[in-house]
Amino acid sequence: MNLSKKLKLRVSEIQRYQDYRGLLHHMELNGEISNRMTFDNKETVVWCVNDYLGLMNNKESKQLAAEVSLKYGSAYPHATRATFGETKFHREFEEELADFVNQESAYLLNLGYAGICSIVDALTDRHDTIIYDQAIHACSIDGVRLHNGRKFCFKHNSVAHLETQIKRALKRHDPETGSILVIIDGVYSMHGEQAPLKEIVALKKKYDFCLLVDDSHGFGVLGHSGAGAAQEHDVEDEVDIYVATFTKAIGSLGAFVAGNKTIIDYLRYNTRSQIFSRTIPLSQLLPAQNNLRVLRKEPGRRIKLWNNTIRFQNGLKKMGINIGEPESPVTPIRIIGSIDEGVEVLLDLRNNGVFSYLVCYPVVPKGTCLIRMVPTYNHTTQDIDHTLNVFKKLTKKYPERLLKNHGDEKVVVSIKQTEKQDKGLLIRSATQGGK
Repeated sequence: MNLSKKLKLRVSEIQRYQDYRGLLHHMELNGEISNRMTFDNKETVVWCVNDYLGLMNNKESKQLAAEVSLKYGSAYPHATRATFGETKFHREFEEELADFVNQESAYLLNLGYAGICSIVDALTDRHDTIIYDQAIHACSIDGVRLHNGRKFCFKHNSVAHLETQIKRALKRHDPETGSILVIIDGVYSMHGEQAPLKEIVALKKKYDFCLLVDDSHGFGVLGHSGAGAAQEHDVEDEVDIYVATFTKAIGSLGAFVAGNKTIIDYLRYNTRSQIFSRTIPLSQLLPAQNNLRVLRKEPGRRIKLWNNTIRFQNGLKKMGINIGEPESPVTPIRIIGSIDEGVEVLLDLRNNGVFSYLVCYPVVPKGTCLIRMVPTYNHTTQDIDHTLNVFKKLTKKYPERLLKNHGDEKVVVSIKQTEKQDKGLLIRSATQGGK
């Protein structure tokens, strides 16, 4: 069959929303990344940018980007690290990152998605077993898909089921030839809950496995110094592989992986997405490095972020709006109903000067939608109170969609549902999140 004809018949679940272009996806926000931007020629309070600490528009970092672009060109060094793309700036930044997250060594990744996916692939072979949380991010899922050995999925944040799956894996596992890799997120990007890291780490005393934590939404936000979920749970020494992106808390492109020197040295020479792709240009790297230094010397940014988060989330809870139990700035407004019913709520928000986006199936279960909102350092008390007032109006207009106890039956996504989405690959469907 001709490929074009075949693709007309094979429409993905997400592609079914193509008629909503500009409304649900491919939306155009204008202006500098901040708490207020322009949508459809109107100023609006923006709640969907993961600029946690307000560093995407840091003036000093923007000046650095301009200066290095003028001096070297915006793409310098235009090569892979493994050929002639090495600079002292890359090495220095890696040392700072390793020190910040209390790991022995670190390695820069040009992009978080490709980097994490390729790391999972590089670390495992057909003799190894992967065990992963049902709700890990799509980048890790794609790494699991590349794995040609055994893989097991465990119920989201269920330590008991993780242990069950470890026991199940050990029955088929040869410790002489293979290892077990457990993959979790530090903070889950759709519903904002943290992984039970202390309990998961406790299992390492009973079973021999390697723990990989994707902490893209915890890095810079959690912990007494902002070093992330491992610091928050006081288990930094027990996390074997720590991965985080720069696109959230420190407002730049790129990512990094940290761990002991043996693991990081191996990844330098075996992570295909980095070996065969250009390294982070200095126009992105130096601003990211500067923003990390701002994060470390200005703890007030995290304090304001959390004050804003508490004010916003408590306000929503007091109204009876179902946001679950987030443990991070990620604030999911759960809507019971069809996509069109979710769109009605979304449009009412936008008409009242509040901007976010709607998350639909297959990212969340059928019969529900999610408006994912993210308080940041940049938001003001006025922004928060205005948004809460808008939601107060909407709870009266749509009580059955927004309030608890109005048709809000708990949707349970089973492991069988997760595994069914892609036979033999254990790829989650209804819980798959986006960054």
